[in-house]
Amino acid sequence: MNEQNTNDEISLKELLEKGKEWFVYLVLQWKIIVLAVVIGAVIGLGYSFVKKPVYTASLSFALEDEKSGGGLGGALGLASSLGLDLGSSGGSIFTGSNLTELFKSRTMVEQTLLSPVVVNGKTISLAEMYIQNKEWRAIWNEKPKYKNIQFLPNSKRKLFTRVHDSILGVIYQDLSKTGLSVGQRDKKVAIISIDVASNNELFSKYFCEALAKNVGDFYIDTKSKKSRENMLILERQTDSVRRELNGAITGVAVANDNTFGLNPAMNVRRAPSARRQVDVQANTAILTELVKQSELAKVTLRKETPLIQVIDSPILPLKKEKFGKLKGIAMGGFLAGFFILVFLIIKKLLKSL
Repeated sequence: MNEQNTNDEISLKELLEKGKEWFVYLVLQWKIIVLAVVIGAVIGLGYSFVKKPVYTASLSFALEDEKSGGGLGGALGLASSLGLDLGSSGGSIFTGSNLTELFKSRTMVEQTLLSPVVVNGKTISLAEMYIQNKEWRAIWNEKPKYKNIQFLPNSKRKLFTRVHDSILGVIYQDLSKTGLSVGQRDKKVAIISIDVASNNELFSKYFCEALAKNVGDFYIDTKSKKSRENMLILERQTDSVRRELNGAITGVAVANDNTFGLNPAMNVRRAPSARRQVDVQANTAILTELVKQSELAKVTLRKETPLIQVIDSPILPLKKEKFGKLKGIAMGGFLAGFFILVFLIIKKLLKSL
């Protein structure tokens, strides 16, 4: 029992002595530690001057409630009873989380990058604006492969080369990882927010607005495609029947002129006029029904357009986040001090082996 206590006391004593030895060692190295901390603080301060501020553009929108059709349900039910599919909503393909993923999809982001903007009186694409902000042109001018690469506004995506695709891919990866954020700030509220962060205030604003517009247009076209096609078919049918009706009315007038003053006993000569009267009545009934159905199709299409309602748009000046001088000094000094301590400890351990 006494031997165990002695061993414990010796172990504790050795531990204290070891700690004292390390403390003395690090104190003797105070000049190196202080110098490292000062150098780190200076580097952090310099980084705060070099680091560009980040501007964040925010846009919020709400989806239209597809169930808020009011009295439209009765009209759609009537159309269905007549055997006509006017096209209901496009389902839930782009609702909720699916819609937020649509905003972050490569197709939508690249389409937005090719949108035109006016910068310093010159119309360029957002992709070209991004390249100018990153100062890539200075590097590309020394490489023949990239020297003549241009991203003109509204360029045809299918005409791009492999180099174009590679550059757009790099821009997309950068934006999707650090610059673009889409989601609901509160799960209880059906309002989705888009945040775009970059070192250029105008790029953040323009890209945020253009992305919302492109996704909104794509969303509307997709959701209302069936209704729009049905409406166009009905309009073509209505115009066709109207032409037939006008022709039939004219035919009745011509037939009546040909039988004017005719002997009442000659009924055969009146047959063309009677046939034309039947055509007029049939076409009138068909046209009346088609006009009703066409108007119902227009109501359905209006119900689905617009499907995205913007609530708040980015307004200049945007939210600005800058790497502060005190933050740079504190972080630089702390990191430098930490790494020099690790270095000194490892150095002593290697010597003791």
